Amino acid sequence: MYKSLLKPLFFLKNPEDAHHFTFDLTKLTFNLPIAKSIVKSTFKLDDPLLEREVFGLKFKNPVGLAAGFDKDAKLIDEMAMLGFGFIEIGTLTPKPQDGNQLPRLFRLPQDEALINRMGFNNGGVLNAVERLKKRKSDVIVGGNIGKNKVTPNENAVDDYLICLEALHPYVDYFVVNVSSPNTPNLRDLQEKEPLKQLLQAVKNANDLKEKPKPILLKIAPDLTDGQLDDIVEIVLETKIDGVIATNTTIDRSQLSTDSSQVEAIGAGGVSGKVLAKRSTEVIRYLSQKSNKAFPIIGVGGIFSAADAIEKLEAGASLVQVYSGMIYEGPGLIKKIKKGLLAYFSR
Repeated sequence: MYKSLLKPLFFLKNPEDAHHFTFDLTKLTFNLPIAKSIVKSTFKLDDPLLEREVFGLKFKNPVGLAAGFDKDAKLIDEMAMLGFGFIEIGTLTPKPQDGNQLPRLFRLPQDEALINRMGFNNGGVLNAVERLKKRKSDVIVGGNIGKNKVTPNENAVDDYLICLEALHPYVDYFVVNVSSPNTPNLRDLQEKEPLKQLLQAVKNANDLKEKPKPILLKIAPDLTDGQLDDIVEIVLETKIDGVIATNTTIDRSQLSTDSSQVEAIGAGGVSGKVLAKRSTEVIRYLSQKSNKAFPIIGVGGIFSAADAIEKLEAGASLVQVYSGMIYEGPGLIKKIKKGLLAYFSR
Protein backbone atom coordinates (compact mmCIF):
# COMPACT_ATOMS: atom_id res chain seq x y z
CA MET A 1 0.00 0.00 0.00
CA TYR A 2 2.77 2.46 0.86
CA LYS A 3 4.75 2.07 -2.37
CA SER A 4 1.71 1.87 -4.64
CA LEU A 5 -0.49 4.55 -3.06
CA LEU A 6 1.03 6.70 -0.31
CA LYS A 7 4.58 7.09 -1.60
CA PRO A 8 3.51 8.50 -5.02
CA LEU A 9 1.21 10.91 -3.17
CA PHE A 10 3.95 12.03 -0.78
CA PHE A 11 6.48 12.36 -3.59
CA LEU A 12 4.20 14.78 -5.43
CA LYS A 13 4.87 17.25 -2.61
CA ASN A 14 8.20 18.87 -1.91
CA PRO A 15 10.04 16.81 0.72
CA GLU A 16 9.57 19.13 3.69
CA ASP A 17 5.87 19.68 2.95
CA ALA A 18 5.48 15.91 2.65
CA HIS A 19 7.20 15.51 6.02
CA HIS A 20 4.76 17.89 7.73
CA PHE A 21 1.81 16.31 5.93
CA THR A 22 2.95 12.88 7.16
CA PHE A 23 3.14 14.18 10.72
CA ASP A 24 -0.36 15.65 10.58
CA LEU A 25 -1.81 12.52 8.96
CA THR A 26 -0.11 10.22 11.46
CA LYS A 27 -1.23 12.29 14.44
CA LEU A 28 -4.80 12.32 13.17
CA THR A 29 -5.21 8.69 12.12
CA PHE A 30 -3.04 6.75 14.58
CA ASN A 31 -5.04 8.05 17.54
CA LEU A 32 -8.42 6.99 16.25
CA PRO A 33 -9.43 3.95 18.35
CA ILE A 34 -9.98 1.60 15.39
CA ALA A 35 -6.90 2.83 13.53
CA LYS A 36 -4.75 2.51 16.63
CA SER A 37 -5.73 -1.14 16.98
CA ILE A 38 -5.10 -1.84 13.28
CA VAL A 39 -1.71 -0.13 13.30
CA LYS A 40 -0.54 -1.98 16.39
CA SER A 41 -1.65 -5.38 15.08
CA THR A 42 -0.19 -4.72 11.63
CA PHE A 43 3.26 -3.67 12.76
CA LYS A 44 3.67 -5.60 16.01
CA LEU A 45 6.40 -8.24 16.12
CA ASP A 46 7.83 -9.01 19.53
CA ASP A 47 10.06 -11.95 20.34
CA PRO A 48 12.56 -12.62 23.13
CA LEU A 49 15.20 -13.33 20.46
CA LEU A 50 14.98 -9.71 19.32
CA GLU A 51 15.59 -8.27 22.78
CA ARG A 52 18.92 -6.65 23.47
CA GLU A 53 20.62 -5.14 26.51
CA VAL A 54 23.02 -2.38 25.48
CA PHE A 55 24.74 0.21 27.69
CA GLY A 56 22.53 -0.89 30.57
CA LEU A 57 19.21 -0.41 28.74
CA LYS A 58 16.84 -3.21 27.72
CA PHE A 59 15.59 -2.84 24.15
CA LYS A 60 12.56 -4.82 22.89
CA ASN A 61 14.33 -5.03 19.54
CA PRO A 62 17.45 -3.52 17.96
CA VAL A 63 15.73 -1.36 15.32
CA GLY A 64 15.48 2.34 16.12
CA LEU A 65 14.32 5.56 14.48
CA ALA A 66 17.26 7.86 13.81
CA ALA A 67 17.37 11.48 14.93
CA GLY A 68 16.04 14.07 12.50
CA PHE A 69 12.65 12.53 11.79
CA ASP A 70 10.94 13.54 15.04
CA LYS A 71 13.08 16.47 16.06
CA ASP A 72 10.63 17.91 18.59
CA ALA A 73 9.23 14.73 20.19
CA LYS A 74 5.85 15.21 18.51
CA LEU A 75 5.24 11.59 17.44
CA ILE A 76 6.91 9.33 19.99
CA ASP A 77 3.77 7.38 20.91
CA GLU A 78 2.73 7.07 17.26
CA MET A 79 6.17 5.94 16.08
CA ALA A 80 6.27 3.42 18.92
CA MET A 81 3.17 1.80 17.36
CA LEU A 82 5.25 1.02 14.25
CA GLY A 83 7.36 -1.36 16.30
CA PHE A 84 10.57 0.57 16.84
CA GLY A 85 12.76 -0.66 19.67
CA PHE A 86 13.84 2.91 20.39
CA ILE A 87 13.29 6.43 19.10
CA GLU A 88 15.83 9.23 18.98
CA ILE A 89 14.54 12.79 19.08
CA GLY A 90 16.40 15.92 18.07
CA THR A 91 18.76 17.37 17.33
CA LEU A 92 17.58 19.74 20.06
CA THR A 93 19.21 23.04 20.97
CA PRO A 94 18.75 25.29 24.02
CA LYS A 95 16.89 28.01 22.11
CA PRO A 96 14.35 27.52 19.33
CA GLN A 97 15.76 28.12 15.87
CA ASP A 98 14.30 28.16 12.38
CA GLY A 99 17.18 26.39 10.70
CA ASN A 100 18.43 27.16 7.22
CA GLN A 101 16.44 28.82 4.44
CA LEU A 102 13.97 26.85 2.35
CA PRO A 103 14.26 24.71 0.32
CA ARG A 104 16.60 22.58 2.43
CA LEU A 105 15.47 18.98 1.92
CA PHE A 106 15.77 17.19 -1.42
CA ARG A 107 15.07 13.72 -2.80
CA LEU A 108 17.33 11.89 -5.23
CA PRO A 109 15.03 9.01 -6.27
CA GLN A 110 17.54 7.55 -8.72
CA ASP A 111 19.93 6.98 -5.80
CA GLU A 112 17.22 6.41 -3.19
CA ALA A 113 18.93 9.18 -1.26
CA LEU A 114 18.17 12.47 0.45
CA ILE A 115 20.15 15.68 0.71
CA ASN A 116 19.38 17.93 3.66
CA ARG A 117 20.72 21.15 5.07
CA MET A 118 18.06 21.60 7.73
CA GLY A 119 20.35 23.35 10.21
CA PHE A 120 19.01 22.01 13.52
CA ASN A 121 15.54 23.50 13.05
CA ASN A 122 13.66 22.80 16.28
CA GLY A 123 11.39 24.41 18.84
CA GLY A 124 14.02 24.37 21.58
CA VAL A 125 14.70 21.84 24.28
CA LEU A 126 12.10 23.13 26.76
CA ASN A 127 9.38 22.82 24.12
CA ALA A 128 10.31 19.16 23.63
CA VAL A 129 10.39 18.55 27.37
CA GLU A 130 6.73 19.58 27.68
CA ARG A 131 5.81 16.93 25.11
CA LEU A 132 8.00 14.29 26.72
CA LYS A 133 6.16 14.82 30.00
CA LYS A 134 2.95 13.71 28.28
CA ARG A 135 4.15 10.65 26.38
CA LYS A 136 2.39 7.39 27.14
CA SER A 137 4.45 4.63 25.53
CA ASP A 138 7.34 2.93 27.29
CA VAL A 139 9.57 2.92 24.20
CA ILE A 140 13.20 3.86 24.87
CA VAL A 141 13.87 7.49 23.89
CA GLY A 142 17.23 9.04 23.12
CA GLY A 143 17.90 12.77 23.26
CA ASN A 144 20.16 14.03 20.48
CA ILE A 145 21.62 17.38 21.55
CA GLY A 146 23.53 20.16 19.81
CA LYS A 147 24.40 23.82 19.94
CA ASN A 148 22.55 26.82 18.58
CA LYS A 149 23.91 28.31 15.37
CA VAL A 150 24.62 31.65 17.07
CA THR A 151 26.66 30.02 19.84
CA PRO A 152 30.40 30.20 19.08
CA ASN A 153 32.34 26.95 19.37
CA GLU A 154 34.23 28.21 22.40
CA ASN A 155 30.91 28.34 24.25
CA ALA A 156 29.44 25.16 22.76
CA VAL A 157 29.84 23.17 25.97
CA ASP A 158 27.30 25.46 27.68
CA ASP A 159 24.64 24.61 25.08
CA TYR A 160 25.14 20.87 25.43
CA LEU A 161 24.97 21.10 29.22
CA ILE A 162 21.75 23.15 29.08
CA CYS A 163 20.16 20.43 26.93
CA LEU A 164 21.47 17.67 29.18
CA GLU A 165 20.03 19.33 32.26
CA ALA A 166 16.61 19.95 30.71
CA LEU A 167 16.19 16.52 29.14
CA HIS A 168 17.77 14.35 31.79
CA PRO A 169 14.59 13.27 33.62
CA TYR A 170 12.75 12.50 30.39
CA VAL A 171 15.07 10.54 28.06
CA ASP A 172 16.87 7.22 28.43
CA TYR A 173 20.16 8.11 26.73
CA PHE A 174 21.91 11.11 25.21
CA VAL A 175 23.66 11.65 21.90
CA VAL A 176 26.24 14.41 21.54
CA ASN A 177 25.93 15.56 17.93
CA VAL A 178 29.01 17.31 16.57
CA SER A 179 28.82 15.76 13.12
CA SER A 180 26.04 17.56 11.24
CA PRO A 181 27.44 19.33 8.17
CA ASN A 182 24.65 21.92 8.24
CA THR A 183 25.63 24.11 11.21
CA PRO A 184 28.65 26.31 10.44
CA ASN A 185 31.88 25.10 12.10
CA LEU A 186 30.08 22.40 14.11
CA ARG A 187 32.27 19.64 12.71
CA ASP A 188 35.33 21.47 14.05
CA LEU A 189 34.21 20.13 17.43
CA GLN A 190 35.14 16.64 16.19
CA GLU A 191 38.81 17.59 16.39
CA LYS A 192 40.60 15.74 19.16
CA GLU A 193 41.03 18.32 21.93
CA PRO A 194 37.70 20.20 21.56
CA LEU A 195 35.86 16.89 21.39
CA LYS A 196 37.60 15.48 24.43
CA GLN A 197 36.79 18.60 26.46
CA LEU A 198 33.15 18.60 25.34
CA LEU A 199 32.54 14.93 26.09
CA GLN A 200 34.32 15.12 29.43
CA ALA A 201 32.18 18.09 30.47
CA VAL A 202 28.97 16.30 29.46
CA LYS A 203 30.12 13.10 31.15
CA ASN A 204 31.03 14.91 34.36
CA ALA A 205 27.65 16.69 34.53
CA ASN A 206 25.84 13.42 33.85
CA ASP A 207 27.81 11.58 36.54
CA LEU A 208 26.62 14.07 39.15
CA LYS A 209 23.02 12.96 38.57
CA GLU A 210 21.36 10.47 40.88
CA LYS A 211 20.76 8.19 37.90
CA PRO A 212 23.30 8.92 35.14
CA LYS A 213 22.15 8.19 31.58
CA PRO A 214 24.26 6.61 28.81
CA ILE A 215 26.18 9.18 26.76
CA LEU A 216 26.86 8.46 23.08
CA LEU A 217 28.76 10.36 20.40
CA LYS A 218 27.45 10.66 16.83
CA ILE A 219 30.21 10.91 14.26
CA ALA A 220 30.51 11.79 10.58
CA PRO A 221 31.27 9.20 7.89
CA ASP A 222 33.86 11.54 6.39
CA LEU A 223 36.49 11.07 9.10
CA THR A 224 39.90 9.69 8.15
CA ASP A 225 41.34 6.56 9.76
CA GLY A 226 43.54 8.80 11.88
CA GLN A 227 40.51 10.73 13.10
CA LEU A 228 38.69 7.48 13.82
CA ASP A 229 41.70 6.39 15.87
CA ASP A 230 41.28 9.61 17.85
CA ILE A 231 37.58 8.81 18.35
CA VAL A 232 38.43 5.41 19.80
CA GLU A 233 41.00 6.97 22.13
CA ILE A 234 38.61 9.71 23.27
CA VAL A 235 35.71 7.33 23.90
CA LEU A 236 37.92 5.09 26.01
CA GLU A 237 39.53 8.00 27.85
CA THR A 238 36.31 9.85 28.66
CA LYS A 239 34.48 6.58 29.37
CA ILE A 240 31.35 7.60 27.50
CA ASP A 241 29.05 4.72 26.65
CA GLY A 242 29.16 4.35 22.88
CA VAL A 243 29.16 5.76 19.35
CA ILE A 244 26.55 6.28 16.64
CA ALA A 245 28.03 5.72 13.18
CA THR A 246 27.22 7.61 11.07
CA ASN A 247 25.67 10.97 10.31
CA THR A 248 25.14 12.20 6.74
CA THR A 249 28.07 12.57 4.35
CA ILE A 250 29.36 15.53 2.37
CA ASP A 251 30.87 13.12 -0.18
CA ARG A 252 28.83 12.98 -3.39
CA SER A 253 31.13 10.81 -5.47
CA GLN A 254 28.86 7.76 -5.15
CA LEU A 255 25.75 9.50 -6.51
CA SER A 256 24.48 8.48 -9.95
CA THR A 257 22.02 11.39 -10.19
CA ASP A 258 23.06 13.88 -12.88
CA SER A 259 25.84 16.06 -11.46
CA SER A 260 24.20 19.27 -12.69
CA GLN A 261 21.08 18.44 -10.67
CA VAL A 262 23.16 17.69 -7.58
CA GLU A 263 25.16 20.89 -8.00
CA ALA A 264 21.96 22.89 -8.37
CA ILE A 265 20.75 21.57 -5.01
CA GLY A 266 23.81 23.02 -3.31
CA ALA A 267 25.19 22.26 0.15
CA GLY A 268 23.87 19.56 2.47
CA GLY A 269 24.47 16.12 3.89
CA VAL A 270 23.66 13.01 1.86
CA SER A 271 21.82 10.04 3.37
CA GLY A 272 20.29 6.90 1.88
CA LYS A 273 21.63 3.88 0.04
CA VAL A 274 24.84 5.60 -1.05
CA LEU A 275 25.85 5.92 2.60
CA ALA A 276 25.51 2.21 3.38
CA LYS A 277 29.00 1.08 2.39
CA ARG A 278 30.90 3.88 4.14
CA SER A 279 28.89 3.73 7.37
CA THR A 280 29.52 -0.01 7.56
CA GLU A 281 33.24 0.58 6.97
CA VAL A 282 33.32 3.06 9.85
CA ILE A 283 31.47 0.64 12.15
CA ARG A 284 33.86 -2.18 11.29
CA TYR A 285 36.92 0.02 11.77
CA LEU A 286 35.79 1.30 15.18
CA SER A 287 34.79 -2.18 16.34
CA GLN A 288 38.07 -3.78 15.32
CA LYS A 289 40.30 -0.91 16.41
CA SER A 290 38.69 -0.79 19.86
CA ASN A 291 38.47 -4.57 20.17
CA LYS A 292 34.70 -4.13 20.66
CA ALA A 293 35.33 -2.03 23.77
CA PHE A 294 32.11 -0.01 23.40
CA PRO A 295 28.69 -0.42 21.73
CA ILE A 296 28.03 1.08 18.31
CA ILE A 297 24.65 2.04 16.86
CA GLY A 298 24.81 1.58 13.10
CA VAL A 299 22.91 3.97 10.83
CA GLY A 300 23.22 4.78 7.15
CA GLY A 301 21.59 3.19 4.12
CA ILE A 302 19.51 0.53 5.86
CA PHE A 303 16.75 -0.41 3.41
CA SER A 304 16.34 -4.12 4.25
CA ALA A 305 17.00 -6.81 6.84
CA ALA A 306 20.18 -7.72 4.93
CA ASP A 307 21.44 -4.15 5.33
CA ALA A 308 20.76 -4.27 9.09
CA ILE A 309 22.49 -7.64 9.41
CA GLU A 310 25.50 -6.25 7.57
CA LYS A 311 25.78 -3.49 10.18
CA LEU A 312 25.46 -5.98 13.06
CA GLU A 313 28.09 -8.27 11.54
CA ALA A 314 30.42 -5.27 11.18
CA GLY A 315 30.16 -4.67 14.93
CA ALA A 316 26.98 -2.70 15.60
CA SER A 317 24.83 -3.62 18.60
CA LEU A 318 21.74 -1.71 17.41
CA VAL A 319 20.66 -0.07 14.14
CA GLN A 320 18.63 2.98 13.14
CA VAL A 321 16.66 3.87 10.02
CA TYR A 322 15.42 7.10 8.47
CA SER A 323 15.87 7.47 4.69
CA GLY A 324 15.03 3.80 4.22
CA MET A 325 11.64 4.40 5.81
CA ILE A 326 10.98 7.31 3.42
CA TYR A 327 11.60 5.11 0.39
CA GLU A 328 10.38 1.73 1.68
CA GLY A 329 7.60 2.82 4.03
CA PRO A 330 6.85 2.04 7.69
CA GLY A 331 6.55 -1.67 6.93
CA LEU A 332 10.35 -1.68 6.71
CA ILE A 333 10.66 -1.97 10.50
CA LYS A 334 8.73 -5.22 10.68
CA LYS A 335 10.56 -6.59 7.62
CA ILE A 336 13.89 -5.91 9.29
CA LYS A 337 12.73 -7.54 12.51
CA LYS A 338 11.52 -10.62 10.62
CA GLY A 339 14.88 -10.89 8.91
CA LEU A 340 16.74 -10.44 12.17
CA LEU A 341 14.58 -13.06 13.84
CA ALA A 342 15.51 -15.58 11.16
CA TYR A 343 19.17 -14.53 11.47
CA PHE A 344 19.22 -14.86 15.26
CA SER A 345 17.38 -18.21 15.08
CA ARG A 346 20.03 -19.91 12.95
